[in-house]
Amino acid sequence: MDVFVPVVREGEAQRLPLPRYETEGSAGMDLLASEAVAIPPGRCEAVPTGLKIAVPVGFEAQIRPRSGLALKKSILVPNSPGTIDSDYRGEVKVILMNLGDSPFEVSPGDRIAQMVLTPVVRAVWEDVDSLDSTERGEGGFGSTGLSSSPGEVS
Repeated sequence: MDVFVPVVREGEAQRLPLPRYETEGSAGMDLLASEAVAIPPGRCEAVPTGLKIAVPVGFEAQIRPRSGLALKKSILVPNSPGTIDSDYRGEVKVILMNLGDSPFEVSPGDRIAQMVLTPVVRAVWEDVDSLDSTERGEGGFGSTGLSSSPGEVS
């Protein structure tokens, strides 16, 4: 299913390609940096893309890390997935965090993150006196994957 997303390119982004799916099976499109940014070790920076988009009502654009940057350079999107709401009209910027030991240099045109367009379901709250019961019940963190015997994982 194709969903049309209006986009305005500003500055260096006018000379860069639009985000696109690299393969037929890709869920995300690579976002490119539109400006040079240096990210010191242990710090976060908002990296501009030069793109303003109008996400259609009923959708959101999620910003996710690129696995290659995470594995090879220790560069993450700390608020992953970041959300671009359908009523936001400002520039898309990607918050990148450098968990590496040396500064990370971003240049215009570098692939910095992925963007996934996804439908949004809106919740309607319903006050009730109790919830239905389940096998898990109120079991919290790790309650579904640990066995009762030490050293065994189910």
